[in-house]
Amino acid sequence: MMINQNSIRSHGPKIASLMLGLVLLLSACASLDEKTTLRLAMLPIMDTLPAHVAEAQGYFAEENLIVEFLPVGSAPDRDQLIKSGQADGMVNELLSTMFYNKESPEVTTVRYARKATPDYPHFYILAAADSNIKSPKDINGAEIGISEGTIIEYSTDRLLEAAGLNADDYVTIAVPRIPDRLALLGSGELAAANMPDPAAALAIQNGATVVIDDSSYPEYGHSVYTFRKEIVDNHPEAIRGFLAAIERAVIDINGNKEQWSSLLSEKNLVPPPLLEQYQVPDFPMAGVPTQAQWDDMLLWSQEKGYLFTDLLYTESVDDSYLP
Repeated sequence: MMINQNSIRSHGPKIASLMLGLVLLLSACASLDEKTTLRLAMLPIMDTLPAHVAEAQGYFAEENLIVEFLPVGSAPDRDQLIKSGQADGMVNELLSTMFYNKESPEVTTVRYARKATPDYPHFYILAAADSNIKSPKDINGAEIGISEGTIIEYSTDRLLEAAGLNADDYVTIAVPRIPDRLALLGSGELAAANMPDPAAALAIQNGATVVIDDSSYPEYGHSVYTFRKEIVDNHPEAIRGFLAAIERAVIDINGNKEQWSSLLSEKNLVPPPLLEQYQVPDFPMAGVPTQAQWDDMLLWSQEKGYLFTDLLYTESVDDSYLP
């Protein structure tokens, strides 16, 4: 067979163009197959359930994501992983975001993780079983166990203020770890303590009395998903995919509360004595804390001496990645 050299020369540019197109197509396909990895520092708290459900249901994989959970035992451990770059994101609260960004923007809050509702409180001020405290007016200088510089302290002040008390009516005692607060409340060494759900449910089961909770004041109880700003800026589609997966998981959870008992046990999200009777809360659909919530928490943190500058809401909270 004779090869027509003139034909090759005349079709050369077309062949080269086809070859280039094929290379670009193969490159694009490879990019589509390449998954982005997000590493989340995760406390064993109920607020993280949607992330675990999204993983179990395969929603992250469908969004072309690999999500790695890095278990941590405390907020300081979580913050250390974020600051060192070993973790990309976390479940925290707005006050924590402020502390990260007090000098320059380091993290971006992109979604609610959980917030209080009329049926499912998030934070409870509880009184010890053998105390005489039944309502806020009974506190009268009692010591309340809190975690300083956190939403626990913030919600304590705001809830008691809403009940008509001022800072002179009670004394706060720093007990950072939830298990320690739970034990001291149970023994009566603390007359009262602010506890998050579901630790609060365990304390109530053991005889503690609800003094006040945030079911009537949902603006004071929340948690959020937050990522390092570098990750948000460089991987916007990964953040969108993550939040799309979380949205699907929230729909699943709210639609069937009984389905997740094995996951609650496996991830240590609920104390074992509560597993059989614990009611999974409603989780919020896509949204972020409001400007008003930001302003109030910023004002509180400045009055407490935790922050000394004004911080812009728009530099710390971004709802543009929500589905």
